[in-house]
Amino acid sequence: MEDRLIGRAAFLGLLGAGAAGIFFARSVTNGVSRLVPTSLSAIVPSSGWRIYTIADEMPNIDPAAYRLTVVGSTRSATFSLDDLKAFPRAEQVSDFHCVTGWSVSDVRWAGVRIGDLLSDVGDETSGALRFVSAEKPYDDWLTREQALLPDVMLAYEMDGLPISRPHGAPVRLVIPEMYGYKSVKWVERIELAPTAKEGYWEERGYDSDAWVGRSN
Repeated sequence: MEDRLIGRAAFLGLLGAGAAGIFFARSVTNGVSRLVPTSLSAIVPSSGWRIYTIADEMPNIDPAAYRLTVVGSTRSATFSLDDLKAFPRAEQVSDFHCVTGWSVSDVRWAGVRIGDLLSDVGDETSGALRFVSAEKPYDDWLTREQALLPDVMLAYEMDGLPISRPHGAPVRLVIPEMYGYKSVKWVERIELAPTAKEGYWEERGYDSDAWVGRSN
């Protein structure tokens, strides 16, 4: 599959220019291609992943030096990538949906379930989790119930290979039932809190509960 890099801010600019329809239906793309500049068509692929960024440069994290900090209500823990791989391995095949209208089917993920991670920290009371990205200032929140859904994971493999830098290496959040902006990439910190707050995109008007087909 082909990856294309586009800043989400640039996408929002396209929305303001009235070009949103080309992101939502292939038939629409065909119908309006003669109405949009060539440069715009170049950043709207017909298939595969789109790579969104909010910073000028994607994080570039050495897997050997990677550390994930989990801050609980009573104690904290730090995990290397090898530590995460020592947890029970979770595998799944699920679709990925972006709020901008595109999807990628049958993505194969492998990683660790959030429940296994929390059991190691020993926090059983906090009602929400904040996922903090190395791409500053990106973060997002899930309620504890959402984070413990059976298909939510911290993934370190995608389609049989270590997750690549554009897809959030070494570790990213995966929550298939919600739109992709909830699946924080380059996760470096998880904070447990009593209640969920607004994340980066929620502060900019996106829904906190980003259920596919039922929000935004």
